[in-house]
Amino acid sequence: MSTPVTEIITVTEIIARCQALFDDLNFTYAREWKAAVPGRIVVGYMPFYVPRELIHAAGGLPLGVLGGGEQLEVIQGDAYYQSYICRIPRSTIELGVTNRLDFVDAMLFPSICDVIRNLSGMWKIMFPKVRSRYFDVPQNFSDGVGGTFYIHELTELREMLAEASGRAVTDAAIRASIALYNENRALVREVYAFRARQPWKAPSAEVYLLMRAGMVLAVEEHSRMLREYLDAAAAADRPRRDNSRVVVTGAFCEQPPLNLIKSIELSGCYIVDDDFMLVNRWEQSDVSLDGDPVANLAQAYLHNSANTSAKYEPDPAQKGLYLVAAVKRTRAEGVIFASPSFCDPALLERPMLQRVLAAHDIPFIAFKYAENSGQMQPIREQAGTFADSIKLWSTP
Repeated sequence: MSTPVTEIITVTEIIARCQALFDDLNFTYAREWKAAVPGRIVVGYMPFYVPRELIHAAGGLPLGVLGGGEQLEVIQGDAYYQSYICRIPRSTIELGVTNRLDFVDAMLFPSICDVIRNLSGMWKIMFPKVRSRYFDVPQNFSDGVGGTFYIHELTELREMLAEASGRAVTDAAIRASIALYNENRALVREVYAFRARQPWKAPSAEVYLLMRAGMVLAVEEHSRMLREYLDAAAAADRPRRDNSRVVVTGAFCEQPPLNLIKSIELSGCYIVDDDFMLVNRWEQSDVSLDGDPVANLAQAYLHNSANTSAKYEPDPAQKGLYLVAAVKRTRAEGVIFASPSFCDPALLERPMLQRVLAAHDIPFIAFKYAENSGQMQPIREQAGTFADSIKLWSTP
């Protein structure tokens, strides 16, 4: 009897699929996923932390709505927002009014900034038949205050999702979903660790597309893709260059153009850590499966979640130390602050973070972008100069 031959999937094939998902502003995968089984729901969310486990437990597909990127011309969206804010709310409105999100059953607007909070109200006015919710998170991290508040928020979201899906969101279903997302987060951490060890084998443009795919695909399918990528990337024969190792930070909400990421690496930098999409790395380890699953989600947020400019830091002495830790963990040689224009959380905190880096003798540069930025040559030149300066003048 012949032994079945296991099909070997290449990096090129995996990234080609990720690119197709990235380019598809009609969300064909999500539409087909919903249509395949009666009663399924799709819940959109902005590019930041939301408890995707609750959506999954309700029989839903969490759909990352990350703006329109550089592919979308914003025409109608500009009529709803002033020019001196970031572009993502305008392009998100454009996706809505052009019916690209007409299949979405609910929208979540996580606690990032005032603009996204106000977008949640705008969505309720413009699309009254779509459930929408501003999803708040605690600013007090004590269990008795912030924990109680957050459990209440999660419970209200659980009830909203049950109404949307017409099915109870049971504790058992939530635990099963937490287990699937624990697996997915572990694989995401593995991909990031692999890139930090061998960045020439996992270019950041590829890793970015791989993570973007996870904002669209069902979690089970994305986990399978992550495993396939890890195997394929490890086996790939790629040249190693004498690039500078950098951390990119500040891009946690409005996403950078794909060409910006490519330009940084073409300039002579290996990106070994970033905050492009924190939703799939928010919990730093597994969420507990024992006891009350909603309380466990709250505990994970309060005591074991990622740091970012959009999350309150109660201890001033700890401000920015997460960035220093990321530099040390990934053996980075410098930090690039890349933030969207008019991003208040990132731009207001940048000087404080820069002071912390300077105190630890960590080089850094900074620039701004918009999700539809087209001219990358200045950014490439600036990043290239930074990479050269690291190689020429940094202490070994």
